[in-house]
Formats: sequence, structure tokens, C-alpha cells
Amino acid sequence: MKRELGLAAFGAILGALALATPATAQDLLDPNPLSGVVDELRIGFAAHNAHYALLPSDVQNFDLSHVNDLSFDVLFVSPDVDVFRWIGSPRPEIGTTINFAGQDSIAHLSLTWQLPLFDTPLFLEGSFGAAAHNGYLTGAPVGRKNFGCRVNFYERYGLGWNISDKVTASLQYEHTSNWELCSANAGLSNVGVRFGHKF
Repeated sequence: MKRELGLAAFGAILGALALATPATAQDLLDPNPLSGVVDELRIGFAAHNAHYALLPSDVQNFDLSHVNDLSFDVLFVSPDVDVFRWIGSPRPEIGTTINFAGQDSIAHLSLTWQLPLFDTPLFLEGSFGAAAHNGYLTGAPVGRKNFGCRVNFYERYGLGWNISDKVTASLQYEHTSNWELCSANAGLSNVGVRFGHKF
């Protein structure tokens, strides 16, 4: 029952994103239909389960030896509405981090803020939202995690570089956990590099 509720909640979040970025008939006839709707597409790779915490303060437990995650992200143009302007014009984002070594994969929906670093091509980035996973809630075998909730909080932050007007690269740390809202609360943090193409 908890799993069904979690998936329903994630579906509701996806629906809200669809409402935030509506496509018009004119958009569908545009030779570049992504223009004005999608701001950036990203692909990347990551070290899976590099740490367990939101902030990797325990450096001794940092592990970058399992680079077997592939990530895909779609960042939409920030909606031109007051509520988004009031919170700093974040870009709605939907994405996934897929593990190819039999571990846990996630799909996330979030808002992403970007802050330029003075007059340089560098920027800081932060994301906050929700992530659904395909792992265990409880009773996980050795080597797997007990996530407790099917849908957990999602946070990501990083340092990026605008290589050109169209190309970005960034070092990202993504984390998901439920902040003790469920009976188990294993944290999953992946560290990797993402490359983006802007429209």
C-alpha cells in the first residue's frame, strides 16, 4: 500500500510539472519545438553511493570507486509567473540516475537554482525536490539499502562551467533520503559529472 501511495504522489508531482510548462499548438508547429520550453538537456556519469549523507563531512567514508551510474536530466525554462519569480526563478527539472551494476536507480523531479560566480563562466547550482527509487523499503539483502519510503526528498548541488553559450559541464553531488519520515532512512549520495546542451 505504501508503495502505491508513493508512486501516486510521484505521479502527482509529474502532473504539476506538466502544468507548469504547457505546450501550445504553436509550439508543436515550431521547427525547434523545444525552444521556449526546454532550457537544457544534460547527460552524465557518477560514482554510485559515494557517501550516505547530505553533506559529506566524513571524508574517510567517501568512495568514488563505483562509477556505474548514468544520468539524464531535462531542465525546463522557468515559468514566467510571479510565484517562480518570488523564489528566484528556478528551472523545473525532471531526470533519472540509472545504475548499471544491480544497485538502486532513481527518478527525480525538482527545482534547480543557478548562481553565476561574479563575471566568470563559473556558476553554483542547487536543486530540491522529490525522488522515487526502485530499491527496498525494508528487508534489503546485504549490499543494498533500506530506504523506508518509496518517494524521498532529493537534493543536488554542484559547481559548473559555461564552456560556451550552448555547452555546460558541472560537478554534481546528489542525495536522496526521507529525513526520518519512514521507519528506515538509508541515504544515497552519488557524485558525478554532467554535460549539458542549452537551447
